[in-house]
Amino acid sequence: MKKVLILGLIFMLGTVSLFSATLTVWSSEAQVNFMRRIGQEFTRDTGINVDVQMVTFGDIKSKFLTAAQAGEGPDIIVGAHDWVGELVINGLLEPIPMSAIELDKFADSAIQGFTYQGRLYGVPYATEAVALFYNRDYISDEEVPTNINEIKALAKEFTTDETVGFAVTASDFYHVYGFISGFGGYVFGYDPRTGYNVNNLGLNNEGAIKAGYLLKSFFDEGIMPQGMNYNIMDSMFMDGLAAMIINGPWAVKNYLDAGIDFGVIPLTKIEVEPGKTMKPFVGVQGLMINSRSQNKAFAMEFVINYLATAEGVYQFYIADPRLPSRTDVAQIIAEQGGPVPAEIVAAFTESAAGGEPMPNIPEMQSVWQPMADALNNIINGVQTPEAALNDAVSKIRSALK
Repeated sequence: MKKVLILGLIFMLGTVSLFSATLTVWSSEAQVNFMRRIGQEFTRDTGINVDVQMVTFGDIKSKFLTAAQAGEGPDIIVGAHDWVGELVINGLLEPIPMSAIELDKFADSAIQGFTYQGRLYGVPYATEAVALFYNRDYISDEEVPTNINEIKALAKEFTTDETVGFAVTASDFYHVYGFISGFGGYVFGYDPRTGYNVNNLGLNNEGAIKAGYLLKSFFDEGIMPQGMNYNIMDSMFMDGLAAMIINGPWAVKNYLDAGIDFGVIPLTKIEVEPGKTMKPFVGVQGLMINSRSQNKAFAMEFVINYLATAEGVYQFYIADPRLPSRTDVAQIIAEQGGPVPAEIVAAFTESAAGGEPMPNIPEMQSVWQPMADALNNIINGVQTPEAALNDAVSKIRSALK
């Protein structure tokens, strides 16, 4: 099948020198080595070189925006679905024909994440959502919490001068969105027929304010120390000094390698109030093609027929163990194994299934900084949750205008 498609490309491109073409890919560290291996296979089959360059994940989008608008930069980027709206508005992503991929093999939420205004702008390889990790040296499987009050009680039991009972990156909107949504807060109002209503903001409603007070209480009650951030939380759990944390599937392999005996609880099983459970943000990772690339046909071939196949998505999973976007990869994992125990994969899958996709519209870019500022002011006692969230929504509205 690949050879037929490649011959078709050669026929269509005619005078283009295949052997002088080079595909450039920007990827974060986790995927670089295996993508280079697949790139070598692509080169053997086509004669087209593949240059996979490591770029820090947090820098890929901003650097791509600058480079691509100047007619430079990579042919392919590895990134998140919530970049799509902004990149499409700037004319930087090439739509991918839905007929070219095996749509029925991909999770619906993964395809939806990369769909914007009815067109597909990326091929997903993984989905992700945060969940609650617990260290079995502190908490047995029979003692796992089912609500916030139980989390607090267990956390206080295991908080000492050297250990923390519970930790979350409280100033990071992505990590704490489950608290906000659990109480009934939301970013933009959503209608399946019409999409997001950016004039309907739910980040300072009654539920969001309740979440703000809850987050502040973790510090006021001595459960988490001021200054807790992602690196500290991550290191403490890896060193066996944290009983419970909220983190994502990207951290699993490091914790396994560190020898931590842990379990994972979907946030969708944690009640913030009776009958109301947490709903984490769901993210989708995928491959996007530069619309200004001179090698779009080759990039499409590499993405669709080498990286987004069942075997390719399985290799993504091995390198970066998030939840595979293709449903048929589960069978490969069952047959060949993987770096993450099946029960942990199942827990994260459940957390993602009950979560809320991050809006992929460009207006979402106006949300992150005001919410980060608001959360910092809340947990540091600079503003009340009401004042901080009202200010955040005011800033978001101004930015959207």
